[in-house]
Amino acid sequence: MAWLNGARRRVLASGLVSGLALSAAAGLAVAAPTTTVDRNGSYVSVETYAPNVIRVTISQDKDLAKAAPGYGINGAPSDKGWRHDQKAGADVFTSAELSLEVVAQPWPGAPSLQERYFAPSLPPVSIKVRKADGTSLVDMNGWELSPHVVSGEKTYRAGATFSTTADEHFYGLGQNQESEGALDLRGRTIDCKHDYDAPHGETVCVPFLVTNKGYGVLWDNPSATKIYPGVNGRTLWQSNVGERVSFFVITGKTTDEIYAGYRALTGVTPLPPKAAFGYIQSKARYETQAEFMAVADGYQKRGLPLDIMVLDWFHWTRMGQIDIDPTAFPDPKGMNKTLHDRGVQTIISVWPRFEQEGRYFNYMADKGYFLKDADGKVVDGLPFRSDRTGALIDTTNPEARDWFWGKIRDNILSQGFDWLWLDETEPDLVPSGYYFHAGTGDRVRNAFPLMHTQLAADGSRRDRPDKRNLILARAAYTGAQRNGSLFWSSDISPTWEVLKRQVPTGLNFTASGLAYWGNDIGGWQWLPQTTTATKPPLLDPSDARAVVGQNNDYPELFTRWFQYGVFTPTLRVHGMRKETELWSFGKEAETVLTKYVRLRYALMPYLYSMGKTTYDTGAPFMRGLFMDFPNDPKVANIGDQYMFGPAFLVAPVTDQGVTERDVYLPAGADWYDYWTNQKYTGGQTIRVKAPIDTIPLFVRAGSIVPMGAPILNTSQPQAISAVKVWPGRDAEFSLYDDDGVTNAYEKGVGKTVKLRWDDKAGKLTATGDKALAAQAQAAVQVVK
Repeated sequence: MAWLNGARRRVLASGLVSGLALSAAAGLAVAAPTTTVDRNGSYVSVETYAPNVIRVTISQDKDLAKAAPGYGINGAPSDKGWRHDQKAGADVFTSAELSLEVVAQPWPGAPSLQERYFAPSLPPVSIKVRKADGTSLVDMNGWELSPHVVSGEKTYRAGATFSTTADEHFYGLGQNQESEGALDLRGRTIDCKHDYDAPHGETVCVPFLVTNKGYGVLWDNPSATKIYPGVNGRTLWQSNVGERVSFFVITGKTTDEIYAGYRALTGVTPLPPKAAFGYIQSKARYETQAEFMAVADGYQKRGLPLDIMVLDWFHWTRMGQIDIDPTAFPDPKGMNKTLHDRGVQTIISVWPRFEQEGRYFNYMADKGYFLKDADGKVVDGLPFRSDRTGALIDTTNPEARDWFWGKIRDNILSQGFDWLWLDETEPDLVPSGYYFHAGTGDRVRNAFPLMHTQLAADGSRRDRPDKRNLILARAAYTGAQRNGSLFWSSDISPTWEVLKRQVPTGLNFTASGLAYWGNDIGGWQWLPQTTTATKPPLLDPSDARAVVGQNNDYPELFTRWFQYGVFTPTLRVHGMRKETELWSFGKEAETVLTKYVRLRYALMPYLYSMGKTTYDTGAPFMRGLFMDFPNDPKVANIGDQYMFGPAFLVAPVTDQGVTERDVYLPAGADWYDYWTNQKYTGGQTIRVKAPIDTIPLFVRAGSIVPMGAPILNTSQPQAISAVKVWPGRDAEFSLYDDDGVTNAYEKGVGKTVKLRWDDKAGKLTATGDKALAAQAQAAVQVVK
């Protein structure tokens, strides 16, 4: 017990409570639990947040059981709509949406011979969660606190076991890039920690597991966590560091109700600037201002849409100088003004690393602003990866966060750059075995990207209150969506295998409650100059040799990747190629790429309206099929197709040399081929032609899609050129528009039009903003 008391003191003094103190900015809720009950020495706290959101915390230390939730939770507890009853020794908490029972536990008595040596010593706790009608949802059947030492700290492996059924399927848990098509996580081992070096591509931990049974579990522990969904008849969670078990259960009749609960608990997803829905051009890297501007000029000359240019790493004079090299970029302010005059915005990369020789290193070291080792020395680089890029700023420290934002604001953003790319948010300098201001790197490992992106979210809100914020980030944690980040899948390779894995990877990421995800279109790593393809390329590479060498199928790969990217939340090209621009891969590729970038802008009214819906509801708009077709068991494990908003079913081509593929059309709806308007009945698999200029794309019967006139970027007014209706059932769509750049939308400033299709009458009505409604009404096109 002395060990537990010591752990309690450390957690309350330096871990959990210092975490609470280090920031309302870090988003930690401060609240007392509704009720704490004793189960023979195991204390169970039950805390209600909404009729469909409830928290359970278990510890042998009453103070820890009653303590507030950890990082990422900013929702306020509420007893509204809840009641607490005691029945035959059990405690039952009931709302209109669910009931949770802390099962009565009789005094255990003397152990049997086997129990004496092999049974856990923790007093058992059992939790039963049911629907409002009494139907079982999930049970927690056991919990674990197994003592061990991590980074010199006596602590526990904290875990819990939940029931499952044979027909239960699991989704979410952040970013895991192992699968080439399967979506369901059942039977897998998920190593939930941020890991840049994961063999299949970076892993990102968002410990939110959503099921097809009407509930999700949000695990409240930021240390490295193993999850085994549906393995050996149970779902097991085990976190490496913790002195209690804490988790939330969120229920819903639909997955969108579950995401509404996640939103209420962890924060609202802001509506990004409209430019973020447009085309983003990037490269590793543009070395000079002249090169940067030449690319922007190239888009203008060709009349190709472009919204954002990205300035990647090594624009500085030294890592950690937080400056812009005046030799390579002599007039960044003038450069940005020229781009802004064209309607093009800019993102600039800012790394969290500092070389010893830099101007700020000694000051920061004296202030204690760096990650440290056990002796209190600054951790500088990462030997196992030959990483010599310097020390890591400790943005779990609120003083360091504020200092860093101030330097970024004054040294970088003052030069006219619009938004930040906060790279290495895992952090890349692996913190295990080291020490943050908020606790050991092992204890708070996964929460780092939440606090690191918070520095820009808070700073921008304070110092640029009228400018909508945007952050490019490659790691996330519970609640990170509220910081305004666009997440991406890190430094992936330029291969067909990787492209194939991106599709299920992105779907499980958005299923984790974070709607804005994308990837480096074309792959980030250096492009091999040869190929292993066995089929003839579908696009002529002969006029792209300077970029692709003898990698003959790369223009085809890039084109297929770009087609897929058009139907993801973020359309961004990047990579370590000689060139990455849309005209860099040959004339044949350029023709197809031009078609798709213009399609992206034609869909802008639809895209931006979906962004507003996500802001209002928390639901993602890149959606695994399980979300919208829960009654079709065939979709449970489909990870190579998905819905893009309520209308489109997207089936990317991810194999070389392929000109057709099978597409499953979910049951419960009819479907139209977007390209041919041919109609199909759902519940069947069809063979679809997919020449190189065609991504298989279907529209659900009973859909409304507003489309816009051609524009070069989102700074230009865009008229509604068509409101397309695919008949077959009644339909609604909320068309939304605003200035695209300010935060006025948060106060209700914007234009909304409700589009309603009466299928029997064959008529569309538009109500709301008069001018926008009139545009929409005049542009109706019914697909026949």
